[in-house]
Amino acid sequence: QVQLVESGGGLVQAGGSLRLSCAASGRTFSVYAMAWFRQVPGNERKFVAGINYSGSGTFYGDSLKGRFTISRDNAENSVYLQMNSLKPEDTAVYYCAAAQNGVGIPTTAAAYGYWGQGTQVTVSS
Repeated sequence: QVQLVESGGGLVQAGGSLRLSCAASGRTFSVYAMAWFRQVPGNERKFVAGINYSGSGTFYGDSLKGRFTISRDNAENSVYLQMNSLKPEDTAVYYCAAAQNGVGIPTTAAAYGYWGQGTQVTVSS
């Protein structure tokens, strides 16, 4: 079992940057694929970025690659999301998620069995 706690959200002006962190507890963090999703009220959670168990593979949703970068540190049981050139449409609650099939990078929320509580990111224009 894995418990996930996100941090790093906040209010930032358009064009700014934020780095989200997700700290995981549990002995087997390194076998999980990890991902970030985001959700705005009234919409379903949307895939942002994912990384496989070793960090050797990453995948990004929509056209986020180039602005967002996902990384992980298995020694620190952590995954990160560096967000640059933020836009007002990036405003959402961002969730960290873990999937036991660590080789691939699922893009659907249903594939992830563990979730953090979410952290709010607000980008002002």
